[in-house]
Amino acid sequence: MSTATATEPGARRSRLALASLGLGAFVIGTAELVIVGVLGLIADDLDVSLSTAGLLVTAYALGISIGGPLITAATIRMPRRVLLWSALGVFVLGNLVAVFAGAFGLLIVARALCGALHGLFLGAASAVATGLVAPEHRGQAVGLVFGGISVSTVLGVPLGTLLGQGLGWQATFAGVVVLGVLALAAILAFVPSVHGSGSGGLAAQARHAFHPRVLAMLAAGVLLMGSQFVAFTYLAPFLEDVTGISGGAVSAFLLVFGVFSAIGTIAGGRFADINASLTLFVGNLVLIVALLGLYTFGGNALLVGLALAGWGIVGFGVTPSLQLRVISLAGEGGDLAATLGASAANVGVASGAAVGGWALDAYGVADVPLVALIAAVIALPAVWGTRFLTVPDAPAAAPAA
Repeated sequence: MSTATATEPGARRSRLALASLGLGAFVIGTAELVIVGVLGLIADDLDVSLSTAGLLVTAYALGISIGGPLITAATIRMPRRVLLWSALGVFVLGNLVAVFAGAFGLLIVARALCGALHGLFLGAASAVATGLVAPEHRGQAVGLVFGGISVSTVLGVPLGTLLGQGLGWQATFAGVVVLGVLALAAILAFVPSVHGSGSGGLAAQARHAFHPRVLAMLAAGVLLMGSQFVAFTYLAPFLEDVTGISGGAVSAFLLVFGVFSAIGTIAGGRFADINASLTLFVGNLVLIVALLGLYTFGGNALLVGLALAGWGIVGFGVTPSLQLRVISLAGEGGDLAATLGASAANVGVASGAAVGGWALDAYGVADVPLVALIAAVIALPAVWGTRFLTVPDAPAAAPAA
């Protein structure tokens, strides 16, 4: 009886902490992905082509991929809690700059800065989340954090798109600033000081985080995420020009994608705890089928909606498995590897957006999903191969009770 009473407040605080981390992830996920819904507005307002505006997606992803690990390396001994609120605070300021950016170049810089802080936040949040729960629930904890990003596709992206269409794209980023302040307050109030999964200084962490088995896992993540963002970056123009919908209907289709993404991420955390490697492979297979459906039936709104639902389930549903595998394979380099996982995903985002822009200019928006499909097929053997990577016997693995 006394044990239950003693542990209940701790369990409640852990839930509040995870919810706060999820809220922070919601904010940065909204900022990252809402750009897809207002890309055309930005292109028109700043007088650039749609494919050039797509560089805003690339800049953000490169910020995560390059800036995230660099800042993490520089702050490897800093308490994770301090990193969380510092990263989110500066992230909010970066979006405030975007609100007032009157030139495309300044907006690119703001996006790259926010991307670097996004990577730092997600890496620290993943490390903190796995330290808040028992080892057998780490996948679910990571799933709850990344669930914030998938929920951002349900609420943040469609609502941000509507806000941008009604009041201008600057209003979209202003909304991110307001939500960011709320998330910052929640993290300061509820997230305790928790050591991450790694140990030692930068050299010790890097030795484990850059082990070939981790790099192989990261490479598979690049391919898997990249194939998705070939198509996702230009999803709104595809829906308008190929499916034949516009305005609020585009937001509704993005909402369908977002709802199933949220379901997939929460469920994906549970599947990650059962078998993360198999979850990644099955997710890749479903992605191939969904992209095939999107390309083949692009003019049929109902079938496009079904394809987006299937894509949404696995698109973010594989993220907890990818992140958990990277952290586990890194052993004592878990803190640094957590950021590398986010970086790898966003190398995929950046390369996918770039390839999507090339496909858009070379073949037209109708063929962009076909290029994404080819990329997903290429990813399949790499994802299958990661099933044979083994987790090291290291002190990072918590001993069984």
